[in-house]
Amino acid sequence: MTRASRASRPPRPRGTLRFRLFKAYWVTFQVIWSYLSLKLLARFLGHDAILHALSERHLANAKRVEHTILELQGLFIKVGQLISIMTNFLPEEFRRGLEGLQDQVPPRPYEEIDGRIREEFGEGPDSVFREFDREPIASASLGQVHRARLKSGEEVAVKVQHLDIDEIVRVDLKAIRRILGIVRWFVPIQGLDAYYSQIREMILAELDFDLEARHIERIAANFVNDPMVSFPKVYRELSTHRVLVTSFVNGVKISDVVGIGRLGVDRKALAERVLKAYCQMIFVDGVYHADPHPGNILARPDGGIVFLDFGAVAVLSTEMKEGITQFLEGVIGRDTEAIARSLRRMGFIARHGDTAVSERVIEYFHRRFQEEIHIESLNLKDIKIDPQKGLENIADFRKLDIGIRELTSTFRVPKDWVLLERTVLLLTGLCTHLDPEMNPMTTIRPYLEEFVFGKRDFGELMLSAVKDMALGAISIPDDIKRYLAKAMRGDLEMRFRGMRESTSLIYALGHQLIYTLFALAGAGAAYLFDERAAWTARNVALGVSGWFLLALVLSMLGARRFKRRS
Repeated sequence: MTRASRASRPPRPRGTLRFRLFKAYWVTFQVIWSYLSLKLLARFLGHDAILHALSERHLANAKRVEHTILELQGLFIKVGQLISIMTNFLPEEFRRGLEGLQDQVPPRPYEEIDGRIREEFGEGPDSVFREFDREPIASASLGQVHRARLKSGEEVAVKVQHLDIDEIVRVDLKAIRRILGIVRWFVPIQGLDAYYSQIREMILAELDFDLEARHIERIAANFVNDPMVSFPKVYRELSTHRVLVTSFVNGVKISDVVGIGRLGVDRKALAERVLKAYCQMIFVDGVYHADPHPGNILARPDGGIVFLDFGAVAVLSTEMKEGITQFLEGVIGRDTEAIARSLRRMGFIARHGDTAVSERVIEYFHRRFQEEIHIESLNLKDIKIDPQKGLENIADFRKLDIGIRELTSTFRVPKDWVLLERTVLLLTGLCTHLDPEMNPMTTIRPYLEEFVFGKRDFGELMLSAVKDMALGAISIPDDIKRYLAKAMRGDLEMRFRGMRESTSLIYALGHQLIYTLFALAGAGAAYLFDERAAWTARNVALGVSGWFLLALVLSMLGARRFKRRS
């Protein structure tokens, strides 16, 4: 089919564009001045008064920014949502306000939809479709969706980009880049250019309906053998870069517990099905629907689920997959260097970031993790997040002699991880809404174990675990190296207070080393006996190894309690 001329497109009023830009810049300066004025007054206020005033500024500015974004509409709503999940430097009040933005705008006139379809197909909706509903069923900043019927009789959903979206994207992205530049001029936050690039990339990807069609088909192919998980059918012959035609799907929003109850569907089974579908997408297939908003997942009368709107789809990169595995192994093995390598591989550490800063921060948080997290509490429902701990961690950066500028220039939050984290948070909220008593870890654990450990058998995992513990137990040479380095620089201080306690700890370390060696020897013997089919000897060796492994764990726990008392 021929394409209509683009010359017929109605231009967007220039006055409207100028007003939107002026409004955006004006609010930016208002927000910046509110903080600068507080900084000028800080010398006359006490510490508590400053914190109170700062909290009030955050709340007032969050409302101001949210109100302005809703007034400007266009791309600002979409960018506001993305900034809230892409950045880690915004105050919590700002993030909460921006995360609550709903990408819902008044629908465009039907004449614009008619113009877009004529531009893409060379003829109007009434010629392309048997029926076309002029009233949209949904409208957002980038486009809107209309219900229609094909000439062959199938009912479809037609997603159409706004006629002037190219101009909106060009102007709004330019304005947003300038706003970030203004912010950076007043506040020395590193990495804003990288955040802007990621946001721009995500928006342009969402504007590519060809890409969205491929995403639907790719993910649907991974579930071809699961009749309880379904996806809209893409009508390729009627879809273009700016118009997407899919089958119309009926169902109940996954968050509508009353509607689901009317269907007679078991909510617990439904939550389990949604979670398993995401486990397959993330851990098995590596490509997943990255926006599990309640409106994007429907419940079917038979208890199945339907996924809609694939504008946000994420692919778990090879670097992220391997990095997650290396990170978990580093944590288990208490290997700070391995943790640093995994974070660099995943993209959390900037390519030209300060290595010394990253090492100090990682070592600090790894130590805090070991002190505060216990193996018996690794259950999702038992994990508690104490906001005060976060404040203590931030305050401790001063002790490490690390400033905010150094942190933001050294560390990044890669897009892969941001989308994954946001997806997991939304998914957890969705599933617990359906089943408040659900423990997601019960469902996730098998997928996670397969993802991390792959096809390795139990014997190999056991040997690997014992080896990691052995390396952790005999890691004192690394400490000695650090002490020697301090001595060479003349920074070594000798203190004899607590000599008896230190001697006891060294004595415990000696026992731990002996236990580790015997556990390794037993595991190695068990492996050799298993190769020779000497089952009785293998079991005895495993028992010996297990006994020394238990003794090692008890010794380490005892040493930790002793160290805390001292």
